[in-house]
Amino acid sequence: MRKLIIISFSLLFSVAGFAQNKKWTLQECVQYALDNNITIQQAEISLLNSAIDKSDAQGAFMPSINGRASVSENTGLSFNPVTNLPQTVTTLNATGGLNLGYTLFDGLRNIRQLQRADLIKVAAEFNLSKAKDDIALFVANAFLDIILNKENLKTIQAQNQITIEQINRTQELVDGGVLPEGDLLEIRATAASERQRIVAAENAVILSKINLAQLLAVENYQDFDVIEGDYSIFGEQITDAPVDSVIESAKENRYEIKIAEQNLEIAKKDLQISKGARYPTLSAFFGYDTRFTTNDFIDIPFKTQIYTNDGINYGLSLNVPIINGFGTRNAIRRSKLNIENNEIAVKQAKLDLESTVYQSYTAVKAAKESYEAAKVALESQELAYEYAKLRYDVGRTNAFDFSQSKLRYDNAQIELTRSKYDYIFRIKVLELYFGVPATELKF
Repeated sequence: MRKLIIISFSLLFSVAGFAQNKKWTLQECVQYALDNNITIQQAEISLLNSAIDKSDAQGAFMPSINGRASVSENTGLSFNPVTNLPQTVTTLNATGGLNLGYTLFDGLRNIRQLQRADLIKVAAEFNLSKAKDDIALFVANAFLDIILNKENLKTIQAQNQITIEQINRTQELVDGGVLPEGDLLEIRATAASERQRIVAAENAVILSKINLAQLLAVENYQDFDVIEGDYSIFGEQITDAPVDSVIESAKENRYEIKIAEQNLEIAKKDLQISKGARYPTLSAFFGYDTRFTTNDFIDIPFKTQIYTNDGINYGLSLNVPIINGFGTRNAIRRSKLNIENNEIAVKQAKLDLESTVYQSYTAVKAAKESYEAAKVALESQELAYEYAKLRYDVGRTNAFDFSQSKLRYDNAQIELTRSKYDYIFRIKVLELYFGVPATELKF
């Protein structure tokens, strides 16, 4: 039994440790965000609300049926019909009925409301899809930011290790009289500066992880971490496509224009609904009523009274609008203005999308050139650093010149990493505009 308890606790702590030490992949982060992000949840609730609105519109085609019943008891003075003398009597009254109403014609507003509900549902679906694409892109950017900061930290730590080794080497040269002591102080100052940069880089990693954890709505962000790796550059071929084709694909696949166009259709439907208020409303009705009364003088059976005292009423009701304080006319005017406003919004959405895609296309081109230039610069700075290191080791250059060469080499490595991940992200943005689903983006 004791062994069983020990094994159980061991398994429990192993599972807990695994959960805390779990590292997330980019795909896991994107999928988790799609399942748990607050913005997406709100968009999903809006979609559910649109389904309820459609149910309301469908219900307008059904008749309204209402039942009613009341029971009352009255105690008071009354004349006995036999003795013709006053007598205190308690009378029980019960009434009941059923009313049915159905709208035969209301200016086609019920039909327009159903059509409007369909449009709103489609708009809600577009909003949800756009929210998913946006969140996926935000997650990818935040994820790559963590990888970038981690790579920068590794670069600075590696170079600091080289600096520490160089301090030991410089100490030997100073002790041997080859280099002045000032060179040793210069190298130590470089090491101290690198340690400051390491602290800043570590903080950058922590903050970027917290940013992604909050975006995913992960509560235990202290233990949150992602899987590291050398992420490759996929999708470079998209830069070979003409910018016009990318813009046309964005117009067909992105949701910004679709949402604006859908809102325009909703505004047009609102105008039809407003105009419907100018027409008469024709309704049919049917009612059934009965009653029951009993006291010391009336002793007719309940069943007999229900059948004897019942009655029905039915007919048609016509409501003709004549004047309502300009309410209908002003509602129509507002609907027309809303259509104009949404027409402008559609034009603006198209212009904004064209501008954004063009900027993204240009940014990808610039990011690629920056990345290629960073690779060349790193090669040059690496050669310069190796040459400066050889000269420093034989006492042909001073510590200040050597530390400056090393700093330029460090910065070149950091710039290459930054430009690489910036290029990756720019490609993903352009792929989204080109119509690649967010869940199918490759890294």
